[in-house]
Amino acid sequence: MQSNSRRALSDPPLPLRLKLSALWASLTFCYLYGDYFGLYRPGKLQHMLDGAGPMGPSSQGSLLFVALLLAVPGLMVFLSLALPVRLVRWLGIGLALFYATFVALTMPGAWWFYLAYSGIEIVLCLLIVVLAWRWPRA
Repeated sequence: MQSNSRRALSDPPLPLRLKLSALWASLTFCYLYGDYFGLYRPGKLQHMLDGAGPMGPSSQGSLLFVALLLAVPGLMVFLSLALPVRLVRWLGIGLALFYATFVALTMPGAWWFYLAYSGIEIVLCLLIVVLAWRWPRA
């Protein structure tokens, strides 16, 4: 009889929806941590106290836009599991391409930590696009 340590481990395939959900969760964490570490840049907090927001002067409108921008990937964690397949597929492709482009446009002149997070975020978005694009047919 073989010992437990010698038996092969079972590795059942993960459902595609679960993979997409996990990618959206990972993307959300990268956004959050990138923004959090950005607070440690010298002068950043003072800049915020002086009324500067992520896209110019702070206003209700600009903060609402940023809040919605960051809420969507977090919502996609759940929506990837709950919405109809066709909608999940097209939302995944469209939103991931949008976020990859948005992140790429914010990269020039950024600090190294932000460039590292941005690179990871773009890879995660591209993985979402590839998985959604190659969705198996019945």
